[in-house]
Amino acid sequence: MSPDTHHPRGKRCLPVPAPPDARRPPAPGFTLVELLIVIAMIGVIASIAVPGLLRAHLSANEASALTSLNAIVSGEVAYSSACGNNGYASGFATLGVPPPGSQAPFLSPDLTSAVHPQKSGYTYALAPGAGATPGPPDCNGTATWRGYYATAVPNRPGVSGNRAFAANAKGAIWQDTANGGAAAPTEPFGVTATVTPVQ
Repeated sequence: MSPDTHHPRGKRCLPVPAPPDARRPPAPGFTLVELLIVIAMIGVIASIAVPGLLRAHLSANEASALTSLNAIVSGEVAYSSACGNNGYASGFATLGVPPPGSQAPFLSPDLTSAVHPQKSGYTYALAPGAGATPGPPDCNGTATWRGYYATAVPNRPGVSGNRAFAANAKGAIWQDTANGGAAAPTEPFGVTATVTPVQ
């Protein structure tokens, strides 16, 4: 008989059970230190990636604003020649009304459904141009003006956009970068430290 299982005097002794932790492998998982390292790595990656994503989002908003303002300029040109009797619309709703005999408006509904439509982080406005005089009624009987002034300004200057834009009947689009695009260039347009034509 083994001395491990019998008493020296011949009496049987039961083996002493091993502690529970000695019979089981450690539970799978991460230690606190490992979790802290992972969290720190995520923070470093986020600090690098998030500003880039914000810049990309801001650039996309500005590109959308330029596209929309170009659409407004094109819509005004088409309206003036096809319905406005050489006058221009002073509100977006007017550009949303097709001429008689047509189903197509001069501007898409995303820019004609409100007085000051908002789209991709920008707010748009349309009014008679500086010094413009009233024009003849259009083909639908709506009053026109001899000039117009369209703007696109970031909803949150410096956040949803860094530039504010404006255009008039001359067709060129101008930008103002002052205060993160807080205000659109005013008429008459001219080059300043922060106001320039869009290239």
